[in-house]
Amino acid sequence: MASDVLKRAKALFGRAEPETKPVVARKPVNPFHAVTIATGPRACAAARQLRDQRFLSRDAPPLPLKACDCKDCSCRYEHYDDRRKSGRRARDLGVSIDGYDGSEKRLKVKRGRRKSDG
Repeated sequence: MASDVLKRAKALFGRAEPETKPVVARKPVNPFHAVTIATGPRACAAARQLRDQRFLSRDAPPLPLKACDCKDCSCRYEHYDDRRKSGRRARDLGVSIDGYDGSEKRLKVKRGRRKSDG
């Protein structure tokens, strides 16, 4: 509220500060962002060879490929959040590896080896 009054007063006296643009938050960079090369209808042999391979986006070869012999290359990148094609861990698939899924309550036995430990 006080800042609104101050802005109005500056505008009345002709010394209004230029409005600053709000800072737009950048989207966080995903270190595992991946791409594949989507080939066009008349793709070269080099692009067809790399068609099903996923690359981390920072390691992907630039398009058009160096070995491309097409006049009008229509290859493009397809983007993915992760380099993996499917869940790699058994827990991602809902499978318990050790037989314990975390839902049962195990009680510790507070009994020692001696009879007097009771």
